Amino acid sequence: MQTKNATETVAVESRRRFISIGAAAGLVGAAPWAFAQDGGYPKQPIKLIVPFAAGSGTDAVARITAQMLGEALKASVIVDNRAGASGVIAAELVAKAPPDGYTLFMTTNTTHSANPSLMKSLPYDPVKDFAPVSRMGNLPFMLVVNNDLPVKSVAELLAWGRAHPGKLTYASGNSTGIVSGATLSRMSGIPMLHVPYKSTPPAIADLIGGQVSMMVVDLAAGLATVKAGKMRAIAVTTQERTKLFPELPPLADTPELKGFDITSWNGVFAPAGTPRDVVLKLNKALSEMANGAAFRERVTKLGFDAFGSTPEELGAFTVSELAKWKKLIQAAGIQPE
Repeated sequence: MQTKNATETVAVESRRRFISIGAAAGLVGAAPWAFAQDGGYPKQPIKLIVPFAAGSGTDAVARITAQMLGEALKASVIVDNRAGASGVIAAELVAKAPPDGYTLFMTTNTTHSANPSLMKSLPYDPVKDFAPVSRMGNLPFMLVVNNDLPVKSVAELLAWGRAHPGKLTYASGNSTGIVSGATLSRMSGIPMLHVPYKSTPPAIADLIGGQVSMMVVDLAAGLATVKAGKMRAIAVTTQERTKLFPELPPLADTPELKGFDITSWNGVFAPAGTPRDVVLKLNKALSEMANGAAFRERVTKLGFDAFGSTPEELGAFTVSELAKWKKLIQAAGIQPE
């Protein structure tokens, strides 16, 4: 995948598309996205596409984002869930949408870091087909187990797995769950059966019901269930403890898992070619929101660590994360499908 000078590539593509759009508008009338040039954006509702189902952590944060972004822009922002195929359905939809600022993508490392290494082919390019707008924060993940599993720590989990070979199973509803489970199995040397799900909510339901032993889930989606005592959290996947759940130790604290460090992130993108002034207007609203007290207070309760960025920072970060997740997936022994 071509990743060199990714931000420059997006900027050049943006200028090229805008010039061609402007020429066409002179013949057939102003295109909708030309409104941005006279300060009129937005003039119609904005769709915020989410690649996961309602009830997922990303969905919960997206709904707060949509409400507050709408207030900032004095416009209607509608969340549109397009779950399935590990986010591919949603990513392709946004990649092929008109670059007018009225279709945005609130996504994670699944579509923009992991999928290129988990799949043999994709109908979108996470760098070339998108205009970065702003980081929104990180989604810390935790390892949770079924309440009937007699373990209260990672060390006890590994000991139980060795004493009961072939009995441990792990669910996943996204790429972080897939890669974390495979990495845990490889580093511990304990075979674990992977049970994939289309999204996180049904995976949690089956974990609670005892159909699977454990899963790695984001705090935003699983924290309420843990606090209700329906499943047990025993560790976080990040190398350091998270301030959102400080009593949970990192998986890396267990000697066999030293160096374990998997972090999920969240950001907003637009289709490549979206006019620069539209991207900057959106970035101003989103980054101020993500760095502001009101947004942070609401999403922290969901287990989300909020912070914003510039478009250039998100673009460079995306390129670096593609390389990082490629190494993680290869090290875990996962073959592209």
